Amino acid sequence: MPFLTTDLCDQFDDKIQALEPIFRSYGGRTRFSGRIVTLKLFEDNSLVREALGENGQGKVLVADGGGSLRCALLGDQLGELAVKNGWEGVLIYGCVRDSVALAALPLGVRALNTHPRKSVKLGAGQRGVRVNFAGVALSPGHWLYADEDGVIVSADALI
Repeated sequence: MPFLTTDLCDQFDDKIQALEPIFRSYGGRTRFSGRIVTLKLFEDNSLVREALGENGQGKVLVADGGGSLRCALLGDQLGELAVKNGWEGVLIYGCVRDSVALAALPLGVRALNTHPRKSVKLGAGQRGVRVNFAGVALSPGHWLYADEDGVIVSADALI
């Protein structure tokens, strides 16, 4: 169902939180929404690969990478895996790489920036935990809506 975050903010102001406008759009879809699946990790994208390898229908992966600007947590191969498994989008509090290839995929991608270096793969991190960044707490099972004007979250489905 089509939506605008501005309209959702106007209609449900008491039910939403808006993330600080620090994210750039890198995917081929500028508008996406879904139930949140969370990861908390640092410079290790092993759990990102694991999560995107699962069924993502109606879901958005939120990866708290600690805001690191020293390596990428998502690239074209993981983007293609996300599309294959039906993910609506990915929000990375960190960097991505292969930005030209990501822009060609039917996937919503928001991240802080790009970085050419890949992450380590040690399997470190946590899944299904509440994460906090960009002035908002994001919880597993809550809803994320992203479009050209920003990213908002709500405990309840708004559309």
